[in-house]
Amino acid sequence: MLHPPAQIQAEVAKARRALGALKKILVPTNGTSHAERAIELACRLGLEQQAEIVVVNVIEVPRTLPLEAPLPHAEEKSQEALQRGKEIVELHHLTPLILAERAREASEGIIRAAKEQGADLVVLGLRTNLKAAQYLLGRTTETVVRRAPCEVVLDKLPE
Repeated sequence: MLHPPAQIQAEVAKARRALGALKKILVPTNGTSHAERAIELACRLGLEQQAEIVVVNVIEVPRTLPLEAPLPHAEEKSQEALQRGKEIVELHHLTPLILAERAREASEGIIRAAKEQGADLVVLGLRTNLKAAQYLLGRTTETVVRRAPCEVVLDKLPE
């Protein structure tokens, strides 16, 4: 015998539909533990709908140099961070997309990547060793939260 699904409130249905629309999740990484935890969180958020996880590292190029100037040390660190991010995503059997961006400021590169990739969500890991409460959101995080073209989730571990 067929049983109709249980009735749910419209607000609950709307929230479930909103999370179900997460098909592409962007996660910036710099190789730190809080950034890698954000990749793990993004994977868990996108697991049910098999979302594509876009792992991006932004190399900040000083204004005194052209954007395409070689920065071997920064490029090597970027590749290491992106490789670890890719491995985390693959552990969840999700599709990773790895991006190395260059920008004057990290927030600029993150926002550009979110727009170009059509991200549904950006997941940012916050440092936990911050001394003053007023600096909980750094310059990059604050700019991304204000200007991102999609939802932003912040992940901060308790101290």
